[in-house]
Amino acid sequence: MNMPNEQRRSERSRQAILAAALDLCRERGLARTTVEEIAKRAGVGKQTIYRWWGSKAAVVQEALNERVNATTDFPDTGDLRADLRAQMVVVAEAFASADFAPYVSLIAAAQEDPEIAASLRKVMLEPRVRACAERLRRGQEQRQLREDVDVDVVVEMLYAPLYYRLLLRTRPVTPEQVTEIIAMAFEGLAPPGRDGTPGR
Repeated sequence: MNMPNEQRRSERSRQAILAAALDLCRERGLARTTVEEIAKRAGVGKQTIYRWWGSKAAVVQEALNERVNATTDFPDTGDLRADLRAQMVVVAEAFASADFAPYVSLIAAAQEDPEIAASLRKVMLEPRVRACAERLRRGQEQRQLREDVDVDVVVEMLYAPLYYRLLLRTRPVTPEQVTEIIAMAFEGLAPPGRDGTPGR
């Protein structure tokens, strides 16, 4: 008789928990989701969740992070604007997806809970900020970006409009918005031409 593969069974349980957490958070928000409900929907014991995660927020965060791994990746085709647009469109599409709605709940919870805020920065934000900053620095080396700009400020300038729409729901987050952000940003970020005028 074949013995059960514990590693495979654990991974099935983990994926069931992550899916249940996202589903419940989409339905009712993080504040009204409980570990007990996540466990029940995933078909596991509550102790299983606490063995792997310290809180419901940690479960939701891991689930979101796994589903948006691609937003950490920046292509390097030699065209900085095109590469930024490719990555930012992935972000915009994630923000616009109903599947990503729990991220807003997580950000809201971070305003009241320093542990959630710290974890959110470390797990979700900082890896993506570093990846963008590295691509921008290569853009400086490739003379496609002014050498005197602070790339961390540029990251904030590029992504803040997406977060503004996501959190305040003023208008939809769209790929067209990304195109406009990059076009307007690079009017001032492009290095000067040979005659000293702003580059294009």
